Amino acid sequence: MTDAHLPDADQRIGLDLVAPEAFAPVLRRLAFVAIGLALVVGLITGILFGPIAGLVAALVVAVPAVGYAGAVRRRRLWLRGSAVQARTLLRTRTLEVPAVTGVELLVYPGRLSRLALRLTAGPDRQVVPLAMYTDAGSGRELHLLGLRRLADALAGSELPAALAVADLLVRQLRAEARDAALPERPLYRAVGLARSKDYVAPIVLTDQEIATLL
Repeated sequence: MTDAHLPDADQRIGLDLVAPEAFAPVLRRLAFVAIGLALVVGLITGILFGPIAGLVAALVVAVPAVGYAGAVRRRRLWLRGSAVQARTLLRTRTLEVPAVTGVELLVYPGRLSRLALRLTAGPDRQVVPLAMYTDAGSGRELHLLGLRRLADALAGSELPAALAVADLLVRQLRAEARDAALPERPLYRAVGLARSKDYVAPIVLTDQEIATLL
């Protein structure tokens, strides 16, 4: 990949490991089912206890499910320049990567193991998904452009941990560019390192462990 083919540095680069649009059909069905169930519950409750009770019962059933579906569809994570921006239902939070005070690699072990980058800046924290792998040896990794821009942003930090993770992401890029097998990819080996500990809780990789992946 050459710079000639890269988008402008200020262009928004998505960091969602799975595009939210992929959940749209499921979320739409969830909303429809919740509304249908709410109508049934509201009708029965209204007949038994009156229209106000029926309305309240319908809202209690419908609002949480519809609200959850709306929140998931709105949620987005992207990188603009060197800033990670996370949009939730009510707001958009921005965290400048070079200014972070903490950088950690988190592994969530399990049948579907997940690897994520946790950035801390004062009271604010943001988790950026990097990869997920199954026990069967398949998985999904953050796309090449996202990895490259994230590595560039981390390289602007003075934290040793940020520089180490940036180097790790660069090595992951090189492995993906040559279509290396999963055991040769640093992100997959990071998950394997955590699995070997046989823990259930999320694991924060130490600086020494990250160094073994380089």
